[in-house]
Order: sequence, then structure tokens, then C-alpha cells
Amino acid sequence: MSEITEIDRLDRIADRMDNLVRLPIVGVRVGLDSILGLIPGIGDIAALGPAGYIIYRARQMGASRPVIARMAVNTAIDAIIGSIPLIGDIFDIGNKANKKNVALLRHHMETKEGAPKDAPLAA
Repeated sequence: MSEITEIDRLDRIADRMDNLVRLPIVGVRVGLDSILGLIPGIGDIAALGPAGYIIYRARQMGASRPVIARMAVNTAIDAIIGSIPLIGDIFDIGNKANKKNVALLRHHMETKEGAPKDAPLAA
């Protein structure tokens, strides 16, 4: 499987975690991360699985230590703030840590392969 194909697969996972459905009336997109976060304790832990998998695959694909560290910080912030009742649920709607992490990985892999540093990120 090529790296771009793998990144696209990880992006689909991130999309499910961060943008699965649009809330009626408000028009905001929420994902499984936000939905699972409504289940006290267990939900936030369950949401770490896909986030950890994205980081794990990024490392396997050759992402640099600084990129992995930024991804880990994004995930840790999401997990810590997301665990706060109500405030964390609202934060999860706006944070989209999984999408940020895949964007970091995509950018790293594109610049690593010789793409111009100012090339736009695929979203």
C-alpha cells in the first residue's frame, strides 16, 4: 500500500472520529470522538484507540520524532480537556485533533518526498 493511500485511509478514520455527522439546526459536524465523549470515563478512553492508531501508523510510515511529538500533544490535549464533563464535549466539537494529526502527517510526508514546502495541504 503506498503512503498516500495509507494517509487517505488514516484521513477517513480521522474524519469518522471528528466529522461523522452534521448536527441539525447548528450545522456543526461532530464525530465519534465527541459522541463517545458523552459516555463518562469509558467514552474518552475508547476515543484514544483510533487516535493512537493514527500516531502508530505515522511512526511506521517514517514520520519524524518532532511530528510524532506534535501529534501526541494534540491527542493528549484532546484527551485531557475532553475528559472534563460538558466543557470537554464542547471542546471536542471544535478541536478535531485526529484531522490535525493526519494533516501534520500528510504535510510531513509531502515535504519529505521533495514537494515544495509551500505546497498546499490536501484536506
